[in-house]
Amino acid sequence: MKITCSREPLTNAFSLAASVAPARSPKEILQNVKITASGGKLTLTATDMEVGIRLEVEEGVEIETEGTALLPVQRMMAILRESNDETLTLQTDDSGIQVSGARSKFRLPGSNPDEFPPVVSFEEEKYHVISTRFFRSMVRRTVFATDTDNSRFALGGVLLEMSGNSVTAVGTDGRRLASMQGEGESIGGHETSGTSTIVPTRAIQLMERAVDENEDTVDVAARQSDLLLRTKTAVIYSRLVEGRYPTWRQVIPKRDDAVQLDLTVGPVFAALRQAAIVTDQESRGIDFTFGDGTLKLEASTKDVGQSQIELPIAYDGEPITLTMDHRYLADFCKVLDREQSFQIEIESGASPALMTTDDGYSYVIMPMSRDR
Repeated sequence: MKITCSREPLTNAFSLAASVAPARSPKEILQNVKITASGGKLTLTATDMEVGIRLEVEEGVEIETEGTALLPVQRMMAILRESNDETLTLQTDDSGIQVSGARSKFRLPGSNPDEFPPVVSFEEEKYHVISTRFFRSMVRRTVFATDTDNSRFALGGVLLEMSGNSVTAVGTDGRRLASMQGEGESIGGHETSGTSTIVPTRAIQLMERAVDENEDTVDVAARQSDLLLRTKTAVIYSRLVEGRYPTWRQVIPKRDDAVQLDLTVGPVFAALRQAAIVTDQESRGIDFTFGDGTLKLEASTKDVGQSQIELPIAYDGEPITLTMDHRYLADFCKVLDREQSFQIEIESGASPALMTTDDGYSYVIMPMSRDR
């Protein structure tokens, strides 16, 4: 194999592929990215046997001799990152692979590319077409709420429900729940069944990264034990999390007598950050008191201090105080624009708070004990 290619597009693709390759593995061959030069383009594949990726690069690629090679992730990534050359030449021989620029030359050991496990391509006839903007938004608005400590496997990912023209994503760690509902187009009658299409947190974050915001749509196909995502230049495969998701719709409150208030993200987030100054790792609760035309945020931590921040609101009813973990509300604010308005629904200090937006986003925070 002998190819010459522009360094920047190769670096971008290699970096994304390298994020899939495991840093440590009993199978050392997985610590490589396989590169195939054929048909006027480069195909990069990487896998850790749970997640796999195929990327195509055509920009700035000149193929003199077709072929395949394995590139060790750490060394090749360092070469690409540190190089100042606009173009690089990659050439294989019996002793390995040579990477050279205008004033640089590296030789890396080569493994047999035939021993590298295959990464599936997207050949499904049934799938959902989802707008790129919505896909990226629904991932960002739900993935942060998943259970990252892996104590409950079914919560260690984002649940995807796809049926007809409806697509819903859900993330929860048992203390808060985020859901995002929007539109998609079912091709070939594609739909998910039950609550078992749970995409691991790391995998769906990778999918969100791989989606080019300049593309209009992405294709998503759910199978019995895995999920495939296709863009114009990439295919990502992920095994699904084993287990069944909780009945999440029962967590979202349905109340007739709750107080509903319209708020704006920016002022709430600013007040929250001020109130949280005196919190610490052990004391994360902030008291939110709604009443007398004011939202009062109060925090108190031994040996740290106290805070009291007030924000005018359109509510003059009976005061309601509930305590929430400030990190959970901050996470909600971070994934929304500062100018965006949202509705908060509260009932009592013992009931969860429900936040919703007019574009299909719902977020539930369970209250903390007042005697925390």
